[in-house]
Amino acid sequence: MKHVTVNASKTYDVLIGRGLLDEAGERIRSVCGADTAVIVAGDRVWPLYGERLSRSLAAAGFHVEHIIIPHGEEHKTLETYSHILNELCRLHVTRSDVLAALGGGVTGDLTGFAAATYQRGCAFVQIPTTLLAMVDSSVGGKTAVDLPGGKNQAGAFYQPSLVLCDTDTLETLPEEEYRSGCAEVIKYAMLGDADFFASIQRTPVHKQIEDVIERCVSMKREIVREDEFDTGLRRLLNLGHSFGHAIEHCSAYQILHGEAVAIGMAMITRAAVKKGSCEEETLKQLLKLLRAYGLPTDCAFGVQELYESMRSDKKMTGSTMHLVVPEKIGCCRVLPVSAADLPDWLCAGGAV
Repeated sequence: MKHVTVNASKTYDVLIGRGLLDEAGERIRSVCGADTAVIVAGDRVWPLYGERLSRSLAAAGFHVEHIIIPHGEEHKTLETYSHILNELCRLHVTRSDVLAALGGGVTGDLTGFAAATYQRGCAFVQIPTTLLAMVDSSVGGKTAVDLPGGKNQAGAFYQPSLVLCDTDTLETLPEEEYRSGCAEVIKYAMLGDADFFASIQRTPVHKQIEDVIERCVSMKREIVREDEFDTGLRRLLNLGHSFGHAIEHCSAYQILHGEAVAIGMAMITRAAVKKGSCEEETLKQLLKLLRAYGLPTDCAFGVQELYESMRSDKKMTGSTMHLVVPEKIGCCRVLPVSAADLPDWLCAGGAV
């Protein structure tokens, strides 16, 4: 088992290994003195792992309840968030109880935001069941819902009490969701670790899964420790996301998050090459790796459509967007770009 400790406004452990779902009750009991544990799970994940988690929690002395929510980014809405809050009220959950997010990034974001706001805050734990959630979204305390105007427009920074990454759950992960998670893994390799990039070129992610998750979480841990509230260094984690979020929005969330991030990384790297801040070889290596993992690299949306979506992105500061621009594999920088210049960057990145 791998173990990473995150030191933020709350210190908590991220555990990575097989069989952790069966140990979840005792491990959650060790960090939460709650009477009731409420599992929030997606409608696809609950039939797979809901009863197993319930048994573990009950064996540890928790009174167990559950709330089922629809899967998919299109349901990461105020309506679903409101449903969770109303169910917590109906179940007479108190702020001394604990929520357990069982599922992918959508479930984790919704549960975390509900925990941050229900009765002004209650404890929650992340139990991610997708690769993307294990390597990225379950760690760091970003919680949110989408609004019609854009992704993650309402949310809060709220750290979990514990993160349990049971790698056994990845055995039921659909192939497209695995590929989506690999995009975030490639993002971490592009950001700050050329050796890591080389390792996932040589050896598929699934053959070194615990090491990969630990490496990504450790990299994120260091960034979050320095900049928990995303005002400086943490912006680096948005590599591929500024364009990627716009792509997701323009697709009505039919393009998966990781797929959109892959396209976004390819676009920003193409633009960087054209603008002379990145070598052509870096672009070639990135595109080759993305394609090796079955990820898309081309954008089907127009410059104006993407630009309108980016203007309402939460990463805008006044009239400035902070783009994360690769210089070489393992080295990226944050570049403030005027909103008026974004269409040029989109065009250089290959938008039609």
